[in-house]
Amino acid sequence: MNTTTRPIFSHKRIALVAHDSCKQNLLNWVKKHKEALAPHQLYATGTTGHLLSRETGLEIASLLSGPMGGDQQLGGLIAEKKIDMMIFFWDPMNAAPHDPDVKALMRIATVWNIPVAINQSTADFLLTSNLFDQKIDIDIPDYEGYLKARLD
Repeated sequence: MNTTTRPIFSHKRIALVAHDSCKQNLLNWVKKHKEALAPHQLYATGTTGHLLSRETGLEIASLLSGPMGGDQQLGGLIAEKKIDMMIFFWDPMNAAPHDPDVKALMRIATVWNIPVAINQSTADFLLTSNLFDQKIDIDIPDYEGYLKARLD
């Protein structure tokens, strides 16, 4: 499939996700970076979103809990180009019942080429990158061009 570009504006739409064993680590990270995150539009899967909002006071759009469909909702938002980056504190040591959903979420984030951090170090790198507060263009699949070619 051919590619095209889409902008990621300086005001980011950021997804925040954490496996149960990593929720406290994500909470600590968000508290540490609250000032940097506050100007951006934040989304999270259910339990994580409610926890982060309650503990930090940040406005967070909470989806369903991951195992209840929140991972899939988030994947849909990524495919609709409504999420610009994702911070996912992932636990590689504990298999979760919804691992297929997590794998699908990671796949869709890769397909749509959004920046993804899967641990604290990478999240720190993304947040402190000089690109974080800038508009950038990313390459994405040219789905509209693909459809047009198939229908012509």
